[in-house]
Amino acid sequence: MTRGRVGNVLIHVFLAVSALVVLLPFVWVFFGAFKTTAEILRNPSAVFPESFTMENFVTLFTERHFGVFLRNSLIVTTTIMLTNLVFGSMAGYALDKLSFRLKRLVMGSVLVMLMIPYIAIFVPQFIIIVKLGLVDTIPGLFLPNVVLPISVFIVRQASIAVPDELIVAARVEGASEFRIFTSIFLPLIRPSMATVAILTFLTSWNYFLWPLVVAQSQDMYTLPVGLAIVTQAADVLDFGLLLSGALLLLLPVLVVFLVLQKYFVQGIATTGLK
Repeated sequence: MTRGRVGNVLIHVFLAVSALVVLLPFVWVFFGAFKTTAEILRNPSAVFPESFTMENFVTLFTERHFGVFLRNSLIVTTTIMLTNLVFGSMAGYALDKLSFRLKRLVMGSVLVMLMIPYIAIFVPQFIIIVKLGLVDTIPGLFLPNVVLPISVFIVRQASIAVPDELIVAARVEGASEFRIFTSIFLPLIRPSMATVAILTFLTSWNYFLWPLVVAQSQDMYTLPVGLAIVTQAADVLDFGLLLSGALLLLLPVLVVFLVLQKYFVQGIATTGLK
């Protein structure tokens, strides 16, 4: 066996072991969701359950209002993802393909917002939501994130790869700016749009601090907040409910990523080359 082939074998073995180490916690969570809390506490290191049970899932939806949390998360996450796709793409297009006053200032503001820690604007955002009377409402949960700076930045970077000559030619032919945007621009930046969809979905789906503060009643909790609260009673953590809830929280993320992973990789690579 040549030295190069030995090196390839060692690399593949290393990658396989690394993947196994990364996947092991997810496997433990998956099978733990079908265990009772007593079984988990009796033998925490065991991966496979002694007997599969759906009791945790039934309890979550029948006694712990998990369906309400799921509905709230779906509404908030879908709204944030769609608004970022629409308004983020419009802003990115305008910042690269249109000429207007203060264009550099606007782009500089986007870059500054990318560098500011989220916690630094948390209190001002909350004060605004309070003044608007949107505490403990669905709009109060998603309004601060309808357009994220990262969405605008990704689309703007992808826009650089779209030839200006193509846009100019469409304008000469009499196409409206909206027609150019929807029929020419958006199809050419599809990978970057998929990147925006995945990043905004992941970010909003996993939000914890903001919903924890804004949602004042159990009917407004999202999945992460609801899961943290309903799985703990009298200072005793119910590990069975926690793992089953974590599995339900993880599944939509996996589905979205698996569906869009090809475009996600292309979008990240394209954005990084600009």
